[in-house]
Amino acid sequence: MPGKDRDDHSGKYTTTYTDDDFLRVVKELGPQIGTQAVADEVGCTRDTAYRRLRELENKGKIVSRKVGMARLWSMD
Repeated sequence: MPGKDRDDHSGKYTTTYTDDDFLRVVKELGPQIGTQAVADEVGCTRDTAYRRLRELENKGKIVSRKVGMARLWSMD
């Protein structure tokens, strides 16, 4: 599976998406991009993208704003 590795002991998949994967998409497809579009480009679920994007926002790497029912992400 793209973006995932299987743990040899448990057999479960673990994600290998890096912060740079998400930052690259926000930068390249911005200036503002929705959560689902980021997920589609990175190749993860919308929930995974949302969690990771919020983590990056909390670290001060990106910003977001709510527009209607959507959250749009940008580099600043």
